[in-house]
Amino acid sequence: MIMIALIVGGLVLLLAGGELLVRGSVGVARRLGMSELLIGLTLVGFGTSMPEMVTSLQALADGSVGISVGNVMGSNTANILLVIGAGALITPIITHPGALARDGLVMLAATILFALVLWFDGFNRITGIIFFLLLVIYLIASVILDRRKGSKAAEVHTGEAEIVETHEPLWLSLLLSIGGIAGVVFGAKLLVTGGSDLARAVGISETVIGLSIVAIGTSLPELVTSIVSAVKGKADVALGNVIGSNIFNILGIMGVSAAVYPFSIISADGADPSQPLEVGARDFAPGESLVSMQDIGALGLSLFFLFLFAYTGKKIARWEGMVLLAGYALYMALSFNLIPRIGG
Repeated sequence: MIMIALIVGGLVLLLAGGELLVRGSVGVARRLGMSELLIGLTLVGFGTSMPEMVTSLQALADGSVGISVGNVMGSNTANILLVIGAGALITPIITHPGALARDGLVMLAATILFALVLWFDGFNRITGIIFFLLLVIYLIASVILDRRKGSKAAEVHTGEAEIVETHEPLWLSLLLSIGGIAGVVFGAKLLVTGGSDLARAVGISETVIGLSIVAIGTSLPELVTSIVSAVKGKADVALGNVIGSNIFNILGIMGVSAAVYPFSIISADGADPSQPLEVGARDFAPGESLVSMQDIGALGLSLFFLFLFAYTGKKIARWEGMVLLAGYALYMALSFNLIPRIGG
C-alpha cells in the first residue's frame, strides 16, 4: 500500500507542479514583455515537459535506467496515442499541414536519431551534449523563421501560449513558478521510488513501469492542455503542443540526462548500467537491452498514424482519435503481457 501511495502522491504532485510551473513561468514572461510566440515555443513546451525531465534525472540518479528511458519513450507514445486521441475524441482537431511540416519533420528526425542511439547504446556524455545543442539550434532557427510575416508555424506556437491564461501579479507568478518546481521535484522522487518498489514487488521490469505508469503520469500536463484546448475550441493547439513536447523530450531530456548521468541500456557481465560509460567497459549484447523492439515499434507506429491522420483530410476526426486510443490500449496490454509480447 505504501508504494501505491507513493505513486499516487507523485502523480498528483507532478500534475499540480507542472501546471503551476507553466502558469507561473508564462505569467513572469508576460510581465517581462516576452512575446506570445516565444512563450509558446519555449516556456509552454519546456514547462509541460518538466515532469519528464525531473523524473528521468531522478531515475538515473537512483540507478533506474529503465524508468528514465521508458519515461521518455512512453511519454512520446502516450502524447500521440493518448493525448491527441483524447483531444480528437472530444472535438475533431483541425490540422494545418504547412504549419506542422517543419516541426513535424524535426520530431520525426529526432525520433529516428533517438532510436539509432538506443540501438547502438550510445548515450554517453558527448551524445547528451550534442542532443541538447540540437535542441538549442532548433529553437533559435524556429524563432528566426517564425518571425517572418505570414508564418503558419508562428500561429501554432502563439496559440500554445494563448491557451495559458494568467492574470497574476509578478510576485505571485514567481511564487507559482517556485512552488511548481518544488512540486515536480518532490513528485518525481515519490513516483520513481514507488515505481521501482512496484516493479520489484510484482516482478515486472522497471522499463515497463517507465513506459506505462510513469509515462502517463508525466504526460498529464499535455493531457490537461489537450482537453482544455479541445473544450475551448482550440484543439489544433494540442497537436502543436504535443509535437513541441516530443522534441523537448528527446533532445532536451535525453540530452541533459545523458550529459549529467551517462548511461547504458545494456546489462553486461552484471555491470551497473547507471554508472558512467568507459571505453571498453562492456560489449553490445543483443537481447540484454532494457528497450525492446516492440517499444521502439510502438513509438514509430504512433508517428506513422499521426502523420497519416494529420495530413489526410486536414483534420484528425473523432473516429481517428478512437483508433489512436485503441492503439494505446493495445500497447499497454502488450507491455503488461496481457497478450503475447512481440520481440521479447
